[in-house]
Amino acid sequence: MSTTTVTVKLFAAYQEAYGVPELVLEFSQNTPVAAVRDRLIKEHPELAPLRDITRFGVNLQFVQPDTILQDGDEVVLIPPVSGG
Repeated sequence: MSTTTVTVKLFAAYQEAYGVPELVLEFSQNTPVAAVRDRLIKEHPELAPLRDITRFGVNLQFVQPDTILQDGDEVVLIPPVSGG
């Protein structure tokens, strides 16, 4: 089975949980971008409150959770942020 490798840019709570600004992850082909979020939450359950409020970006474009990942994609998980 072939895999898809993506770079995941981490921001806000995701970056705090992992302690790094980005990850390189592998998924099986035909995996939706929402699987990236789900994997990160599985690895860091404290991120679970962000499950339904995280938006997704792929290659600098906002996308829907069911967008299929392509090899080499740059994925951004965008949690809500506050500040001034």
